Amino acid sequence: MKIRSLNSIILILAVGVSACGGGGSDSGGGSVTIPPITATPPPPPPPTTTSCSLTNRQNFAASVLNEWYLFPETLPASLSPAPYGTVQAYIDALTATARGQGRDRFFTYVTSIQEENAFYSSGASAGFGIRLAFQGTRLFVIESFEGAPALAAGIDRGTEILAIGTDSSNLVAVADILASQGSAGVTNALGPNTVGTSRVLRIADASGTRNVTVSKTEYNIAPLSSRYGVKVLDNGGQRVGYINMRTFISTADNQLRTAFADFRAQGITNFVIDFRYNGGGLVSTAELMGDLLGGNRFTSDVFSVTRFRASKASNNETRRFTPQPQSVSPVKIAFISTNATASASELVMASFVPYLGVNAALVGSNSFGKPVGQIAVDQTACDDRIRVVAFAKENASGQGDYYSGLAGTMRSTCAAPDDITRALGDPQEASLRTALDFVAGRSCTPVALAQTAQGTSSGTERRVLPAPVDASTSQREVPGSF
Repeated sequence: MKIRSLNSIILILAVGVSACGGGGSDSGGGSVTIPPITATPPPPPPPTTTSCSLTNRQNFAASVLNEWYLFPETLPASLSPAPYGTVQAYIDALTATARGQGRDRFFTYVTSIQEENAFYSSGASAGFGIRLAFQGTRLFVIESFEGAPALAAGIDRGTEILAIGTDSSNLVAVADILASQGSAGVTNALGPNTVGTSRVLRIADASGTRNVTVSKTEYNIAPLSSRYGVKVLDNGGQRVGYINMRTFISTADNQLRTAFADFRAQGITNFVIDFRYNGGGLVSTAELMGDLLGGNRFTSDVFSVTRFRASKASNNETRRFTPQPQSVSPVKIAFISTNATASASELVMASFVPYLGVNAALVGSNSFGKPVGQIAVDQTACDDRIRVVAFAKENASGQGDYYSGLAGTMRSTCAAPDDITRALGDPQEASLRTALDFVAGRSCTPVALAQTAQGTSSGTERRVLPAPVDASTSQREVPGSF
């Protein structure tokens, strides 16, 4: 099938997961969601057959890759879908060569049209409303979402989950699950992402150790937390604007405009943008964030360049800054990053390197490394959306080959641990404290170029966000969420 123009396809820059693992963690890759180019993009013409047999769905996926895949030279000349039991398994086989080259780390996948549209329009999710990370054989909550059941039950950042069960009589220690089944066992123990799934969790936090029963419900992830998403921090008499951006979805747009209008009204020129767990999302929202940070940019200044494969070069695009009424004019920006920082968040960071130079810093640890994005091609009758890596992103200096993370692209970096013993937005939290030191002109230790793991509060052990095999859209775009 053909798509007539770029305006009729959905672009995403986000980190996804696949049957072989993924997400914005060391276990794999994903898709940074670039939002629809149009607010409500029309679906492509239906395939020649409306049959949704496995073979037809696999053949549809192969046709999409053959037409749009950014690395066509890596696709097999011929590969029968017969040995593969799912659409995703076949896609993984088709993209195996590019994956081996580190250019498509499970960024190409099949997902549900309905589920993805619901997430990008409102953050619709089903779960406990927490973000988890392994630290060795221990499991911690690193973020808890407002309006979701976990936070209402008193589970917040820094809580350790010691054991999981369907009731208090069959609790199994997390360490035992990991020893016998690996991280997939923990994901399975937490249950499916369906409303009503209930689990008893033995947790430990500052209030002690106790059992808590939590049931999964539907909730909307707020892209900017009502607790710490936007702050003005006092940095030794200097006012610093702080944004903690969880994910790039359309509901962030008005929140960002309001936040930056306030920063502008206060004359704030130094900023900390906290992308530490941001797996990406809509390109349109990333572009808006760039515009809001681009008050001192000319309309001739390039924000990013989008490049498709040679046969689709007519879709190449140069996107220039478009300052908004709410735009600020940064002198310095510190971007907080971890190995869960990917795609659209990396795009924003990289786009300021040519203009701010050493005054734009990566703080924390090296980012994930995803300079490519996906378009969406739909098989509507089957609720199949093929997210295919179809384009690469570059900044105004042509920098875009950061598959190993942005530590080698950013001209300033400052190493810092992700300190989950303190709340996000707390000026004494290690990464934020280091970011504030940077904007104040104080020295720091650079991030090692080989570093890809998040540190703990002591910096001695890596932290890894779990990646479910059958991840939902929200789990693809909000790494570690359950």
